[in-house]
Amino acid sequence: MDDATGIGTTVTCTIDPARAAALYATLGLDRAAPSSGDALIPFAHQVYFWGARPPHALGRDGHPAPGAGPVPDLGLPRRMWAGGRLVFHGAFRAGVRAEKHSTLAAVTRKTGRSGPLAFATLRHDIRQRGALVVTEWQDIVYRADPAPGEPPPDPPVAPRDETSRNRVDFDPVLLFRYSALTLNGHRIHYDQPYAREVEGYGGLVVHGPLLAQLLMLKAEAEGGPLREFTFRATAALVHTESAELCRKGQDLWVRGPDGRLCMTATAR
Repeated sequence: MDDATGIGTTVTCTIDPARAAALYATLGLDRAAPSSGDALIPFAHQVYFWGARPPHALGRDGHPAPGAGPVPDLGLPRRMWAGGRLVFHGAFRAGVRAEKHSTLAAVTRKTGRSGPLAFATLRHDIRQRGALVVTEWQDIVYRADPAPGEPPPDPPVAPRDETSRNRVDFDPVLLFRYSALTLNGHRIHYDQPYAREVEGYGGLVVHGPLLAQLLMLKAEAEGGPLREFTFRATAALVHTESAELCRKGQDLWVRGPDGRLCMTATAR
C-alpha cells in the first residue's frame, strides 16, 4: 500500500436526464429516454461526475498528467482500466443531485510478462438524497512503453461453453461518442497513429468500461436486476474487430474474433 492511500475527493453532480438519453442512444438501446426520477441502467454513473482539467494539466495520452489526481506518479506512462467491482445498493436516478466520494484504496507493484506494472485501486461511493446507491472499486494498471518491435504477450483463450451469446461491432464513431460522454481524453480511443505508434495497439482500443457496460446490460436482460458485478480486462479489442458477448449462468466474458479472451465478468 502506498503512502498516498486514503486521499479523497468529492464531486457533486445533478444527474441530467439528457446525458443519460445520449448514453442510451450511443449504445443503441431500444428504450424511452429517461425522465427525472427514473432509474438508470447499471454503470450509467460513468457519464457523470466529470473532472475536467485544462490542457496544461494533461499528460501525453490525453489523461490528467501523472500525479495530478489521487493516484501518485508511479513512473510508468501507459494507463489502462484493468477491471473493477460494483455493488448496487439502490437505484441511481435521473434528475437527482448526487455526490461521489473517491479515495485511493491501494497501490501495488509487480513484474509481469511485459515488464514492471503498478496497480492502483480507487473506491467510489455514490449517494443520492443521503443514501448510498453505488459502491465501485476501480482497478487501474500502469505499464512501461513497449520496446520497438516487441510482440504483445499471448492473450488467454476464451471459453466456448456459453449458453447465450451475441455479436457486437465497433467503429470510431461509437468510440468517440463514448469518450465524449465519459470525458475520457485517452488518445488510444480516437487517435489511431498514437494508438499504433506510441502504445503499440493494432487500432483504436475499445474502452474497457464500454465492454463492461455491454456485459452488464446482457446480464440484466437475461438474469434480472444486478446486485453486484465484477469484471477484469484480459486483452485489448480494437475498433476493426467484432466480438461476442457470452454468458453461462453468473459468468460472462467477451470473446475476440480470434478466440482470445478480452474480458471476464461475474454478475449477481
